[in-house]
Formats: sequence, C-alpha cells, structure tokens
Amino acid sequence: MPVSPSSSARHARQALGARLGEIREDAGLTGRALAALCGWHPSKISKIEHAKTSPSPDDIRAWAEHCDVPEQTADLIASLRTAQGMWVEWRRMERAGLRRAQEERLPLYERTTRFRVYSSWLIPGLIQTRAYTTAVLRAIRERRGLVDDVEAAVASRMERQRVLHTGERRFAFLIEESVLRSGTGGSETMAEQLAHILAISSLANVSVGVVPMQPDRTRWPVESFWMFDMAEVNVELVSGFLTITQPGEIAMYAETFGELTEHALYGAAARELISSAADSLG
Repeated sequence: MPVSPSSSARHARQALGARLGEIREDAGLTGRALAALCGWHPSKISKIEHAKTSPSPDDIRAWAEHCDVPEQTADLIASLRTAQGMWVEWRRMERAGLRRAQEERLPLYERTTRFRVYSSWLIPGLIQTRAYTTAVLRAIRERRGLVDDVEAAVASRMERQRVLHTGERRFAFLIEESVLRSGTGGSETMAEQLAHILAISSLANVSVGVVPMQPDRTRWPVESFWMFDMAEVNVELVSGFLTITQPGEIAMYAETFGELTEHALYGAAARELISSAADSLG
C-alpha cells in the first residue's frame, strides 16, 4: 500500500495491525512462531503489526488460518481494503478508465447535503461545462496514457451535476482567481465556462466565492479539496487521491475553508472578478 500523508490512512493501517496482533496473542503465538508457520521472515510480523508494511489478502488468510480464526478472514480483508482505499494512486484509481472513476463518486454525492469545495487548480467538476470537462479529461487521459473513454467519462460527470438541482443540498464553491485566468481548452471554452459560473452563482442553494490575487494574503493557497458534510474530505494531489475520515483532520479542513472564505469576494464583487477574467480573454 502506498504511504499516505494522511493520519486517516495511517490510523486505519495501525488499527488493522493492532487487531492482527491481538489475534496472534489470543492464539498464544509469538511473532517468531507465527512467522515460522507462515514461512515468512520473523521481522514481517512486527512490520505488519506496527503498520510499517501492509499485508496482502493472502497474508491475512495465512494469519487467520494459523491463528485458528478463519471465520475472521473476510472481515480482516475488508478492513485492509478500507485502509487501502483512503489513499489511491491515480494509476490504480483510473486503471479501468476515467468513466469508472467518475461513476464511483456518485453515491457519495447523492448522500451529501452540504458541499464545501475549494479549488486552486481547476473549476470544480460540479460547475464545469461539457466543453471544459472534455478538455480537462482529455488532458488527463493523454498525460497518464489511459484508455480513451473520455466521451463516456464526460457524460458521467454531466449526469452527476444533477445533484445541484435535486434534494435539499447546499453548495459553497471557493475558487482562486488564478483558476479563472489560467484555464484549459482555449479562449472560447473558458469564456463559456466563466459565463456558466455566473449563471450557477444565481441559484439559491449555491454560493460562489473568488479569492482574489493579492500580494499580502495571510492565508496562502492550499491543495484543492472537497468536503462532504462533516463525514469525509477528498483531496486531489499530484500522485493520488486522498480520502480523509478522521474527525480531527476534517475539522482542520473546515477551519481552513473558513479562513479562505475571509479572503474571498462574493456577490457583485465576485461577479466583477469573473467578468474581468472573461474580458481578458479578448
């Protein structure tokens, strides 16, 4: 399992390791004895129990078998999958194509009632136009050498945008001004995209804030992130996709979002910045 910078993923790995250690001790086995039964180097047991090494599903099956708890195998493997899912490299997340990656996010969107989205890279997906989404996903596909299912992936993302107009949901989008001025897809695509943001900002359940470029900010830009109620935070990093579920970490992102909103412009002032970015396209 790739090492995640998140304490959420670290805690999940540590919890699994501790549970495996308890199972070994309940079986009356030392680490050396279990390693011998499994045919492993003695140090492997300690590394797994202290979350230095991630076990494989086969490792867990052998562990459970030699500790006489085969009935716990399925549950232990499920815990392993949960820990692995908190930090996913892009190449693993997108190995089946971009469409699947888009579809897998839909259940989370459907059960969320309050969205808080901060973007320092791109226009957030929920308020992207079809042309902008196409340009973004084509660039990703080419850069990562993925199968070409961009058209299907775009359709999936457009379908996901229906959550904007259904249910009792609230959306707070916070966008760095630089995102408005350094777009993708060309001038025509960006002009359409900026006009779309202006239209979306008029919805009663949506707020759009723009953090202006200025030389004296006390809260600098951070990585783009999505908050889904207070249940989960998703962070897109260069190397992978991070899912945060630890309450303490979620609270840190909520605090950061609040601090960034203090630097943002809303209403007429935000619309003026968006219009200015559109005018600069010529």
